[in-house]
Amino acid sequence: MKNILSILTVLALAAAAQAGCGAKIASKGTVKSYDSEKKELVVTVAGKDTSFTLTPETEGADKAADLKGKAVEVNVDKHVKTKVLSVAVSAEAPKGDEPKTDKKKKKEKKA
Repeated sequence: MKNILSILTVLALAAAAQAGCGAKIASKGTVKSYDSEKKELVVTVAGKDTSFTLTPETEGADKAADLKGKAVEVNVDKHVKTKVLSVAVSAEAPKGDEPKTDKKKKKEKKA
């Protein structure tokens, strides 16, 4: 009986150790390019180009070719930085990638 309980305890601990915490890191940026052969997505995040390799498990990977030039959010596993969890179009424009506008206003002359 002790052997069975010992085996079950070891299996329970092993299963708990394999379970991930599910934490992810989100990066918002603009898609610069996508290489369909390498499954590599290049995203400009805060002025720097970041490369992500998509896998068959990545959510939204099938639509990556249509994302060029669009604002996206890329979610990466916190513990395994090379594992891309999802790629989706972002609702808001990423910071640092907004077009610069001339904020000078011309003063109107009153007659």
